[in-house]
Amino acid sequence: MQSLAELCEAVAAISKKSEKIALVAEFLHHHPDLDGALAAQFLSARPLTPAADHTLQVGGALLWRVLAELAQGGDQILRESYSRHRDLGSAAYDALLPTAPKQSSLSLETVAERYQQIGGARSLEMRASLLSQLLSEATALEAKYIVRIMTGEMRIGFKESLVEEAIARAFDVPLPDVKRANMLVGDPAEVLRLAASARLGEARLRLFHPIAFMLATPAESAEEAFSEFTDAIIEDKYDGIRAQAHVGREQVRLYSRTQDDVTAAFPDLVPYLQALRDEVVLDGEILAWRNGKALAFSALQTRLGRKRVSSRMMSEVPVAYVVFDLLARNGEPLLDLPLRERQYQLDEVLAERKPVGAKPYETPTLFEAPPEERGPDAQPEPRVLRAPSVSAHSPEHMDELFSASQQRGNEGLMIKDANSPYTPGRRGRTWLKLKRELATLDVVVTAVEYGHGKRASVLSDYTFAVRHGERLVNIGKAYTGLTDAEIAEMTEWFTSHTVEQNGSVRLVEPTVVIEVAFNAVMRSDRHGDSGFALRFPRIVRLRPDKPVADVDTLETVEKIYASQHHVRHAA
Repeated sequence: MQSLAELCEAVAAISKKSEKIALVAEFLHHHPDLDGALAAQFLSARPLTPAADHTLQVGGALLWRVLAELAQGGDQILRESYSRHRDLGSAAYDALLPTAPKQSSLSLETVAERYQQIGGARSLEMRASLLSQLLSEATALEAKYIVRIMTGEMRIGFKESLVEEAIARAFDVPLPDVKRANMLVGDPAEVLRLAASARLGEARLRLFHPIAFMLATPAESAEEAFSEFTDAIIEDKYDGIRAQAHVGREQVRLYSRTQDDVTAAFPDLVPYLQALRDEVVLDGEILAWRNGKALAFSALQTRLGRKRVSSRMMSEVPVAYVVFDLLARNGEPLLDLPLRERQYQLDEVLAERKPVGAKPYETPTLFEAPPEERGPDAQPEPRVLRAPSVSAHSPEHMDELFSASQQRGNEGLMIKDANSPYTPGRRGRTWLKLKRELATLDVVVTAVEYGHGKRASVLSDYTFAVRHGERLVNIGKAYTGLTDAEIAEMTEWFTSHTVEQNGSVRLVEPTVVIEVAFNAVMRSDRHGDSGFALRFPRIVRLRPDKPVADVDTLETVEKIYASQHHVRHAA
């Protein structure tokens, strides 16, 4: 572990990306075994492999508590160090340096095993004990990176895409082959093993190992979207939770955009997915759904993040899974096929399903609600639905489709190139989205404060940020938009995930994504070094389905500002 920590320090001290890659590649080249595989995994800020059946379950509050107990100066020295670095890993180094072992005794394999044990611990106290044991055995430098790996922030200017480049260079294999293998298996450690043994071609998309979702680029107008493709598939843009469904012979799993298993929140979808005769990987949207109509997103939120959903909740907030893409079928990946061919096969899959309940059913179009009244012989209401698609013959026609989508309660339109392959994790120009006219941004909460009046006892004031390179930069503070129940729930979460308190301001783990609306973007240094502030921001909703990596960027904010003032955005 010490050698990896020293490598990280050396990488952090280099500014040129090519030199960083060369340094890591040399390390990996000399470690084509388990150490190299674990180094690739840890450099990608992944404490656990995708095969792990649990998460680490260690937040900032637990890390802080354990470090404060181990530090010679206790909580005070930890706070002083964190104030200097704004990084818990660096604070751990400073706080543990006087008492930490001077010689390393931890191998990378040992650290990986300890991460597994911590994630599998059944209680908070057991996790705290295991974490304390690990950190007490680490040198100060090892502790710095053990903590950073756990928080998912290496802070050395090296991310997973650069790990891919380093693997390609270390073993003299084509970078596109490395990227494709990592896209399919989602495991840098496994990719290194395949590259080291010249077996990258053996990488396969596997059931119950979610891959990154293909993303869409915003289109500013129907004219822009219409002019982009000669053959476009147009669908409604649904206001739900994007989900990947992995359907095996005896098992079904649903994964969110954060690649978390959310099956427990939607058990009522499982029988309908099990009715499919093929083993498949599907891409679609989970909607709150009743009588052929989507309910408000706020209804769906009541089911998110739950380990168990009661029969009453399933009755009050029924859901449907709207499918629009097929990524694999009976062990064969379909990602490279054109979208239209994938959708032809999707139609075959949905047509060949077993009955659910007493009678089989046919999937109605989402553009037409099924009958409100259901007699004793009626078909059961569908829960796995095929997203209908249409085409547009003019920009004006696309505007009409956009309006019709919004009248159905949906966000707008998805416009997709019929010949496009499925490119996981990429936001290219082959999928476009035409959303509602109100400007919104996806942002991450970085600090919270208690409110005023009736909200004086809850954390209701949220400071939020967008991404700028590897940093988060604050652009606003919002006070309104969430319900009292949501604020109460988030107060409990933020209280246990506070990493520092400065007077009334709590700096929190930057993991909670929210969607905010606003009237305009202004030039301002009020919130820090972003250079911008939002005018009259308000929270539209919590977005637990979105990872921090997918929040909007400072570049997007700059483009909105430029469009307001009719100036050219600097590329």
